[in-house]
Amino acid sequence: MTVPPGIDPSVPNAARMYDYYLGGKDNYAVDRAAAEQVLAVAPEMREAARLGRSLITRVVRHMVAERGIKQLIDIGSGLPTGENVHDIAHAIDPSVRVVYVDKDPVVCIHGQALLAGENVAMVQGDVREPYAILADPSVRRLLDPDAPVGILMMFLLHLLADDDQPHRMVAGYRRAAAPGSVLAISHAANDARPDHLGRISAIYQRANSPFVPRGRADIAAFFGDWPLEAPGLVNLWPYTEAPDGIDADLIRLGYGGVAVKPSLDEPAS
Repeated sequence: MTVPPGIDPSVPNAARMYDYYLGGKDNYAVDRAAAEQVLAVAPEMREAARLGRSLITRVVRHMVAERGIKQLIDIGSGLPTGENVHDIAHAIDPSVRVVYVDKDPVVCIHGQALLAGENVAMVQGDVREPYAILADPSVRRLLDPDAPVGILMMFLLHLLADDDQPHRMVAGYRRAAAPGSVLAISHAANDARPDHLGRISAIYQRANSPFVPRGRADIAAFFGDWPLEAPGLVNLWPYTEAPDGIDADLIRLGYGGVAVKPSLDEPAS
């Protein structure tokens, strides 16, 4: 993988580590070394990453096919993969408009080369600044602020420290969204294996982002007053096909949910 200008290949990168878990080639030796340290602690990470992509597929299909959403924004999208959000959406409805957002310059260089199209854009920006992101010309070109939008925050928020005020950040996106918008979140949890999670967090601290698993209540708070769709906020495995014999603790290491913004005349539950 060629090193783009301004990129330090000596620092592990969370997006490139995730790419390595998925079996991708957009990573450096330092990313592979850090990822192997994580795999030594949690060898299930490869399977978790693969099932995470499966969850994204289910979420996008639900938003487009079942909810009729015509525009999507993938916050903290990460590196392009074999089947990206717009691929999934356009297989259902080619007119769906998709914006990817990431602050990582490597992600954006690859994304702008591979993802650009009439109904697709890759935007580099700080996801912690929702109003700046939503004011970006590429976002304004593709997304109608008065129409419902599908907001994906998949495996993003546990890469933000508490000092980044992630709850305030998510609230900004919620406020800006039109009624009928759909928010999907998946997040690492700290309900089990605290020793393992502590070791993984220490590895990520040496990378370009923290790793901050949170409890169920903190994760639920990201949805604010938007009603969750059934089955609510649940461990991630119910959304995917868990391998036979999986450790019961592992099942509790992540939560996911989908919520819909109520209309102005519909009280939030």
